[in-house]
Amino acid sequence: MSGTTPSSRTGVAGIRGAVLRTGAALAVAAAALSGCSSEGKGAPVWTAGGSAAESTTPATTGSPTASASVSSAPGSTAQAWKVFTDPAKTVSFEVPQDWIVQSVAPDQGTLPGGLKIEVKDADGVYLATLQTGLKPQPAAACPDGAAREYVVVSSVPVDLPHGGGEGTIDPHVVFRVIQGYKFFGSYGITNVAGGAGGKSCALQNVVRGPDGKADYSFGDLTVLKPLAPDRKVAPAKAFDTLDQAAKYVHEGSEFANVQRMLMSLKIKN
Repeated sequence: MSGTTPSSRTGVAGIRGAVLRTGAALAVAAAALSGCSSEGKGAPVWTAGGSAAESTTPATTGSPTASASVSSAPGSTAQAWKVFTDPAKTVSFEVPQDWIVQSVAPDQGTLPGGLKIEVKDADGVYLATLQTGLKPQPAAACPDGAAREYVVVSSVPVDLPHGGGEGTIDPHVVFRVIQGYKFFGSYGITNVAGGAGGKSCALQNVVRGPDGKADYSFGDLTVLKPLAPDRKVAPAKAFDTLDQAAKYVHEGSEFANVQRMLMSLKIKN
């Protein structure tokens, strides 16, 4: 790759080594995506629940309530979970009991009825944003030579309403890493393909809505790009090596809990 420093070239070679070391599950995940790769009023609704299916039958309203421990999803460490539902009951998802969920004003240009819901951990550290009512945005042009290598570290199918068309796949909860001056990672739900040949200028964490419906997103970023040194990194995850990214996904508790949250999303058609 022209203009790549020796350390970057070493890092590029490390991509393939890191992928191999994560095992067969990672190889299957990479194959899945590479190459195509409210207006309602009232308080949010919370319930204690151990599965996303329970989110459709909220039992309490108002502030989050204490709940008994429930079985965690494989890898997740939070024992007590609650279910957030917006006042109009158009969306719901699970979060650990001590995480913070806040509805905020939607971004300018969001379609009527669109939501913006931010999720933070118990210490108030930002984790993800759910946005609905997004206007479809075509992918920005990727000039020749500008695309950078990326790796799908984790990819799990999820059942959500979505549209089709060129450049789309079935929705997946993903964690992808793209090479900049470091390796930048991001998690989210997407049905938008990455880029041909395992390279891209930008990876979208966006789901194209069904015909006649708006797009939506749920993740730490709506678009992951290979950042330059003078660009603000957060909330993207930055890693010195691909091994570090793989360990974040496969060994840490934060991603396991985030993944369960993303997998639990329910959207009313």
